[in-house]
Amino acid sequence: MVKPIKCSIFLLFLTFTLFSAIAKDQESKNSKYSGRIVLSTTSDPKSFNPIVAKETSTGTITNPIFEGLTTTNGVTTEVEPNLAQSWEVSEDGKTWTFYLRKDVKWFDGKVFTSDDVVFTFNQLIFNKDISTSSRDIFTIEGKPFKVEKVDEFTVKFTLPTKFAPFLRSLGQEILPKHLLSDVVENGHFNSHWGLDTKPGDLIGTGPFILESYLPAERITFKRNPNYWKKDKEGNRLPYLDKMSYVIVQNQDVALLKFQEGEIDYFGLRGQDFPILKPEEKKGNFTIYNTGPAFGTNYLIFNQNTGINPITGKPYVVPAKLKWFTNKKFRKAVAHVIDKESIINIIMNGLGFPQDSSMSPSSGFFYNPNVAKYEYNIKKARAILKEIGIFDRDNDGKAEDADGNIIKFNLFTNANNTQRIKISNIIRKDLERLGFTINFVSLEFNQLVSKLDSTFAWEAIILGLTGGIEPHFGNNVWQSSGHLHMWYPQQETPATAWEAEIDKIYNQGVQELDNNKRKALYDRWQEIVADELPFIYTVLPASIFAVRNKFGNLNPTSYGGAFHNLEEIYIKK
Repeated sequence: MVKPIKCSIFLLFLTFTLFSAIAKDQESKNSKYSGRIVLSTTSDPKSFNPIVAKETSTGTITNPIFEGLTTTNGVTTEVEPNLAQSWEVSEDGKTWTFYLRKDVKWFDGKVFTSDDVVFTFNQLIFNKDISTSSRDIFTIEGKPFKVEKVDEFTVKFTLPTKFAPFLRSLGQEILPKHLLSDVVENGHFNSHWGLDTKPGDLIGTGPFILESYLPAERITFKRNPNYWKKDKEGNRLPYLDKMSYVIVQNQDVALLKFQEGEIDYFGLRGQDFPILKPEEKKGNFTIYNTGPAFGTNYLIFNQNTGINPITGKPYVVPAKLKWFTNKKFRKAVAHVIDKESIINIIMNGLGFPQDSSMSPSSGFFYNPNVAKYEYNIKKARAILKEIGIFDRDNDGKAEDADGNIIKFNLFTNANNTQRIKISNIIRKDLERLGFTINFVSLEFNQLVSKLDSTFAWEAIILGLTGGIEPHFGNNVWQSSGHLHMWYPQQETPATAWEAEIDKIYNQGVQELDNNKRKALYDRWQEIVADELPFIYTVLPASIFAVRNKFGNLNPTSYGGAFHNLEEIYIKK
């Protein structure tokens, strides 16, 4: 009885080994395998933890490592299966059952199961001791989702109400329970997977594995040889062996490295177009213009009425808080944003004025019919005079009714040279109003810390990435949101208009009729344009240059150049 069992095990092992050898041999013969793609980033990541990350510098690096149950197609923008191979939904739209793939493994060889999904939501996202913006996305009127294990590869989500963008939201990264449950129990998750993490300890299911990180120099990934996704012929993806991010000081350095052939992709600013266009054929690259970008550039004032618990002092000096919270003050500033000059001078005409909180590229939910603020210094001065701000003693400096000079710090991120130039144009026009501006450019992660940790800032010019689904900005627009930048994490809405936006977002996420959803989000965009918590400037054109050496390239405005990274290969 024993011998046949031993023989069966041996034959099974032999068969498995034979099939593995055949698979590796097929890969070695497939001309699409091997090669490296080299990209650039203008900032080190802030951490390697995608749950607590609130900045693109981290998300850019963790995206190839972690995956969600669903994914959004970069061309069609339709939701597609990913770690979940299929799903069912109840008639009332509140109960969703997801059937997970059974061929997915974590980098360390452990099988991906429903325990990982339940852990990610219940112990991470819905854990109030963990600082995550994801909780804002998966909470409706303060109520979290119920997430339960049905069996090893089946998960059930019970929603408190209908949730229109639910499938799309499940692109949320899933993390490994077997590695992190003890970390959470010990209360160390918020600082876990920091920049001192050994590459081998960062475990995901994605197409690429972190291989090395040299601060301020380079981040390198290697191919995940056991990635679950396969091409149409059954060959295991990804094709590329390596992927690297060169960390550069700013976009000017990135441009030089692209011209020198050191990197394979460059996101053009308008000013770069006349430089690179003549080199296109000679440099063996193609420039793609996919229309208005999704990302924004905006000016924002700190309206936080809170008290710093460490110093006991207000986050914002009371006199300045009085200016910043006055809508007429913000409207006056909106009238000195010279969008036409910014587009023509800085962007070489390759830009678009932004008035709405969504980009025209967002499609269905974009509302073009919002308040617009033409460039008009005279009108700005008149509005300021209505609230008692003008140059009382003809010394060139504007004062408020209490004699305070209108003076504040203006920050932006130092690694974005285009944003620095935009800031300087705006600064000069603000000075024409008699304002005294102390303009300082800061390292990106330092700027993010001011926004979401210390709240030690007065005015900032920055941007958000944007998208096609309004609800994914819930962490920005809900008054209690972690990224409600001008006054985050409010216990109750500070203003009536913020309360109305809260109501819109709570209604919009529950409305399954797209036309009714659009009406709600149209109103949200109208409120934002009128109240101006963000004073929008311009949208750059989404233009990028890519080496002609890549196969399966299908650039789009939504997905960018490498939305199908695992399918990209080097042409022989």
